[in-house]
Amino acid sequence: MITSYIISGLVIGTLGSFHCVGMCGPLALSLPVQHLQGTKRFLGILLYNLGRVFTYSFIGLAAGALGLGFALFGWQQILSIAIGSMLLLVFFGMIFRKNIFKNKLINDTWNGFVINRLTLLYRNKNFYSLFLIGLLNGLLPCGLVYIALSGALATGNILYSSLFMASFGLGTLPAMLVLSFAGNIISMQLRIKIKKLVPYIIGLMGVLLILRGLNLNIPFISPVIAGAHAVECH
Repeated sequence: MITSYIISGLVIGTLGSFHCVGMCGPLALSLPVQHLQGTKRFLGILLYNLGRVFTYSFIGLAAGALGLGFALFGWQQILSIAIGSMLLLVFFGMIFRKNIFKNKLINDTWNGFVINRLTLLYRNKNFYSLFLIGLLNGLLPCGLVYIALSGALATGNILYSSLFMASFGLGTLPAMLVLSFAGNIISMQLRIKIKKLVPYIIGLMGVLLILRGLNLNIPFISPVIAGAHAVECH
């Protein structure tokens, strides 16, 4: 079971990593590492990315705790189906260019709060600041992170949820490292083409969560949840 969550997180992170390149690219390319050379520069960039992974793991703990509450009440299946249905709505909204859940006031307020603190950290040129930049970067609103969190929430388990989000973060790592060292290699055209896959990743995640909630006894896709009964349609 743990292996399936780790693999799922890695797959979502890897497939969605070019979305991260597009969204977080400007932050990664402007990291205060220009004064560093060789191993030190690599270590600085790695610390930044590990900061992101740490934040994803931490919010995964919170999502797992919330999901555990639903599981204790026997609502894990219902939660999984509800989240999956919501993701399908997002998928159709993206396909038909309708942003269903956007709240400009909340996004702008939170973005302003995080970016103000990022600006202060960018003025420093030490490893400690690079790690903190990564931590804060992980808190910026991101549709792909929301997708991963939906999967983490549906696990109903704090450990699985945290591992899922950590694996998701590690899945984005290769593309982000390449961007930081050689951003020009990844053309804007390629980023745009791969970014178009994001809605379909959302749709696939939605379908998998619905199947998981239906408790169909399909290995890895819809395993039996202990103490649960398949949701019946009448």
